[in-house]
Amino acid sequence: MPIEGKKVSESRTETSYLMMPQHANPAGKIYGGTILSMADAVAYMCAARHSTPNCVTVALDQVDFREPINIGEAVTFKASVNYVGHTSMEIGIRIEAEDLKTGKRRHTNSCYFTMVALDEKGRPAPVPPLITKTPDERRRFQEGRIRRDHSKELSAKRQAWNDTGGK
Repeated sequence: MPIEGKKVSESRTETSYLMMPQHANPAGKIYGGTILSMADAVAYMCAARHSTPNCVTVALDQVDFREPINIGEAVTFKASVNYVGHTSMEIGIRIEAEDLKTGKRRHTNSCYFTMVALDEKGRPAPVPPLITKTPDERRRFQEGRIRRDHSKELSAKRQAWNDTGGK
């Protein structure tokens, strides 16, 4: 029986956190690892909404650190499913920092998580197809497919390299 598709809007996730001193390095800038840990949790929520609560992170690609984030800023994570394969989903996340005094927002980070749905035995499970409604959603889907194809190509090259002992 085919799985019913889901619209991008059904799993879109937006979450904000206040950056506190425990999130920062000695220079008062927020650790990149802190941002990635929070982004991973947001990616999970988005993927679980699209597929099943039993899903895991299998890859993190193209992490862009554009600007530092400061203590006291609100950081908002905007996530959506960009692409789905048979058992995997690409979750794109845009991260913005907001100066709460002025209301000014800055685009500070972008990243792509690949999440895989699992069945009750922990094996990859099919995910619902993605229903794209807007030109932007269709563009993101195509870009996600390109990233997925590129990733598979790199994995095959790495495996061939390893199989030949680097020769």
